Amino acid sequence: MGCNCSNQSACHAEAKKNQYLPAIVSLLMLLAGITMNHFGLFTLPGSAFIWYVLAYLPVGLPVLKEAIQGLRRKELFNEFTLMSIATIGAFCIGEYPEGVAVMLFYSIGEHFQEQAVGRARKHIKALLDIRPETATVIRNGETKEINPREVSLGETIEIKAGERVPLDGILQTEQASFNTSALTGESVPRTLRRGEPALAGMIATDRVVRLTVDKPYDQSALSRILAMVQDATERKAPAELFIRRFARIYTPVVVGLAVLIVLLPFLYSLLTPSFGFVFSDWLYRALVFLVISCPCALVVSIPLGYFGGIGAASRVGILFKGGNYLDAITKVNTVVFDKTGTLTQGVFNVQRIESVLPGGDAELLGYIAAAEQKSTHPIARAILRYAEEYKNSGTLHRELCSGATPCRGGVLLRPDEQCQVEEIAGNGLKAIINGKEVLAGNSRLLKRFHVAYPAALDEIADTTILCAVDGRYAGYLVLADEPKPDAKLAIRELKQLKIDNIQILSGDKQEIVSNLATDLGIRQAYGNLLPEGKVKHMEALKADPANCVAFVGDGINDAPVLALSDVGIAMGNLGSDAAIETADVVIQTDQPSRIATAIRIGRATRRIVWQNIGLAFGVKFIVLLLGAGGLATLWEAVFADVGVALIAILNAIRISDYGRKHLSKETGAAGNQTDSHAPADSESNDAV
Repeated sequence: MGCNCSNQSACHAEAKKNQYLPAIVSLLMLLAGITMNHFGLFTLPGSAFIWYVLAYLPVGLPVLKEAIQGLRRKELFNEFTLMSIATIGAFCIGEYPEGVAVMLFYSIGEHFQEQAVGRARKHIKALLDIRPETATVIRNGETKEINPREVSLGETIEIKAGERVPLDGILQTEQASFNTSALTGESVPRTLRRGEPALAGMIATDRVVRLTVDKPYDQSALSRILAMVQDATERKAPAELFIRRFARIYTPVVVGLAVLIVLLPFLYSLLTPSFGFVFSDWLYRALVFLVISCPCALVVSIPLGYFGGIGAASRVGILFKGGNYLDAITKVNTVVFDKTGTLTQGVFNVQRIESVLPGGDAELLGYIAAAEQKSTHPIARAILRYAEEYKNSGTLHRELCSGATPCRGGVLLRPDEQCQVEEIAGNGLKAIINGKEVLAGNSRLLKRFHVAYPAALDEIADTTILCAVDGRYAGYLVLADEPKPDAKLAIRELKQLKIDNIQILSGDKQEIVSNLATDLGIRQAYGNLLPEGKVKHMEALKADPANCVAFVGDGINDAPVLALSDVGIAMGNLGSDAAIETADVVIQTDQPSRIATAIRIGRATRRIVWQNIGLAFGVKFIVLLLGAGGLATLWEAVFADVGVALIAILNAIRISDYGRKHLSKETGAAGNQTDSHAPADSESNDAV
């Protein structure tokens, strides 16, 4: 029957009240029954039995129903069966209050467990709630509010200050500030400029902005985050899988032992007549044994611990794709970094341009910009940005612009069909522009096509993009990148976690990579690597069984290495879709220091899980022995069982705030990034 309340909060309150009503009724009747029994008010035969049965039914019927359904599914041994046998057995030997109490406190424990699981899922529900239900689309010069699912690619949407972005798109406004906390956990606003991507879930903070939609609703960044976190619950950690297998064996063994507690003394009494066997006493001990052996604390608290860890990580912009990866990251002792966009900002600036073409620097820039027009690599973005500024200054060579139409980045080029571009992985780009063959990339690209160039260019320490036109060297650009503000902190934090084997793999020049490694305090750095070179290096690391390797990258070229590593970590805020899909962990903030946070959350989760395992087994073992020896009653058994379960659940919930506590320490040490830019899609000298 549906809820007829006038608002959601009233419905929720009524549902909560109805949830606890059976337990309240049973508790009141149990207390009244104990009082009446104390004063001898149960004078009619069977009156006590009837009273306690009525007290038992509100909490007992749902459990009995679950037990019967389990039997129909051929699940003979589960917690519902244990509780049903124990409580019915208590009634059979006249221990009515104990029978009601066992089921009552078990029921209360179940409600607490449900609340704990609900709290662990709260963050996911919050994410679901932030997806806007409407989008303001501009059609035929007019604004119209429609469902975001109905917005087509290429349409323009408008977001007012304070509103959430409903769909991923490219910013058309010159500049705007966005609150990205829903996606990254980062409270500091991020400034985006025209042409940069804005993601669903961000909040426009300072002005009305317009975006050109480039992804459908179901493929937006926020939708992908939700899918990742929700799917994570299906990937179980080894401890969870072990408990599941253990419970299947443990429960029937416990039932068998309970039977033996009654059967063995009976058989012994047949052999030894002097041994006084009292069936009700030994059955009572068996029932105590059954109650305390219920595996609730393990079955609930362990998955809850991992789910809490996943939730804690997601609140600080770290997405684990499953509890198994949360567990795996605790074993990492080797961390290998990609360079561009991972340890560096991936925001290049053109420092110098040298041309041997008749049209000088402007002609060279025009050719390279034409080749790079469809690339999303940070080097390409830097070149196009520089070309845009160059064009606006009125000095861009006009031969390439004659009779042309605007292409990407604002650079005037021949129509797109004449700008044929071929990507050569790890080398650069080959393009046909105005009928001329243009090569733009690293020195390997020119060597591959047997184009001679000045040997002195190989000595330049910074990133260089060489260009050839129709098989002849045309000139080069020099670009520079900077380390991310928290890159040093990331390395320092990893070393504090006793992870000393830290390496860099890069397609960039060895000198550039070595200089960065020295600056960050990394001893091993390898440059001039093609994608297959990174794979071979990773295979060599994996060949040593002592190494548990995490690879951190963001580009398309990183996908094979991410898949090969024990734990693949992608810089995922604006990184390559291929890298994000392949990785096991996604760092939404693009901050390498969050890797140490991820490891800490993983270790804290694992520690809490094993605390719960030790607590449950320790207490249960002691009380099981006491129950078998007749030194523990059903009251003690039920309090021990429910108490251990509640302590384990509360312990598991502790992980929920762990991420934010450690994040506050890190941001205090490193400072927040006020304006982080898009990460790279691959190494700077890989395919640009």
